[in-house]
Amino acid sequence: MPRAKSGIVSKKRHKKILKRAKGFVGSRGSTYRKARETSDRAGVYAYRDRRVRRRDFRRLWITRITAAVKQEGFSYSKIIHGLKLAKIELDRKVLADLAVRDYEAFKRLVEISKEKVQAAA
Repeated sequence: MPRAKSGIVSKKRHKKILKRAKGFVGSRGSTYRKARETSDRAGVYAYRDRRVRRRDFRRLWITRITAAVKQEGFSYSKIIHGLKLAKIELDRKVLADLAVRDYEAFKRLVEISKEKVQAAA
């Protein structure tokens, strides 16, 4: 039985990793071992930061809503509570977009929310 050599398989594997590491600085982009370590670490950061991005956007939306609501003399928590009481299911992304692009519609939502909060109290 002839001996099985793994030259083609390992060459393919190395090429795949080096392609992923293209553009990395120094030997990190040209040496297989360094490229593998660096691209694995890059993958970990990418996975983590996809979740962090969602977190950051939510914080941005809340900040925009808070700023717009304060102009109406109301608070963020009360508008969210009022919208829930009014059974208006708009997420924070849409609310923030309304606050920036269509302030009149946002103002109407704030008024509805105020009425519901005052009626509940």
